[in-house]
Amino acid sequence: MTEGVTVRVADERDGPALARLRRAWLEERAGRPVDDPAFEASFAQWWRSELARRVFWLAEVGTERAGYTAIGSLNVVELSYMPRPGARGGAIGHVGNAFVLARFADQGVPRMLLDHAVAHARARGYRRLVLAPTAGSTAFYRSAGFAPAGDALLVLGPDPAA
Repeated sequence: MTEGVTVRVADERDGPALARLRRAWLEERAGRPVDDPAFEASFAQWWRSELARRVFWLAEVGTERAGYTAIGSLNVVELSYMPRPGARGGAIGHVGNAFVLARFADQGVPRMLLDHAVAHARARGYRRLVLAPTAGSTAFYRSAGFAPAGDALLVLGPDPAA
């Protein structure tokens, strides 16, 4: 099922591969090329600013000799709670930017990536791991043990009229 697929923590050298993957994933969903010549530079700037506060996992196929091709990614940003008298804070992890190329989505790659994020959360002692699933991914996350968080989350958009 996931034979030949490896998952590893991405590092500073992986920005261009993640940008290519992000573009390919979006173009798969759009069913056409997306004309945005400034995307790679924008992604590189975002990548540099986020690399210090997120852990990125990269799923790849290939070999050391032939080279590797990125086929999926997922990241977790750590959010720390402010300590208060009687409690020393703690942290949660927020899963974001999960995407896998369509031809690998049914081969266990999404679960491999998520398993790495869950292991990371446990190793870091997070109070919880949270995410905002898309309508199409909710069943996947529920099957991995995620449960609805209730109505405690409120959102304010930048435009009050929206």
